[in-house]
Amino acid sequence: MSILTIGFVSCKKSNTATISTTQQASIDDGLIKTYISNHNIDSVKKDSSSGIYYKIITAGTGAYPKASSSVNVNYQGTLLNGTVFAPEGNIESPLVDLITGWQIGVPFINTGGTIMLLLPSRYGYGANSPSPTIPNNSVLIFTIQLISFTN
Repeated sequence: MSILTIGFVSCKKSNTATISTTQQASIDDGLIKTYISNHNIDSVKKDSSSGIYYKIITAGTGAYPKASSSVNVNYQGTLLNGTVFAPEGNIESPLVDLITGWQIGVPFINTGGTIMLLLPSRYGYGANSPSPTIPNNSVLIFTIQLISFTN
């Protein structure tokens, strides 16, 4: 029986069919819109140039960081199904060293501000997840509080 199982498993077609970046972007956009609707999240904006969705939770004050800034943030990361893959934590880092979605989204808030970023998979880890807890092509949700930054 185990030989038959092995034979069937090895003949099974892979579920990792190649999807174009345009198709994945469309899938991600639909998933994000459904998540926003199902969770009754209001005041969500979409950045027209990137496709990132975001909600300013708390307005901050002062200047805004730039792509070249180093940031100090508190954050938490979850998947659309509610799985927490990055528990509440703090990071100090040049923004350019962080995922693309953060590079785009963090400059939407100023010091003391908090933002929810809903990142299409291409702005997170795409098809190359660094962790088994984050499936490839996952939409990522981050809640980020900007503590401070330097230019």
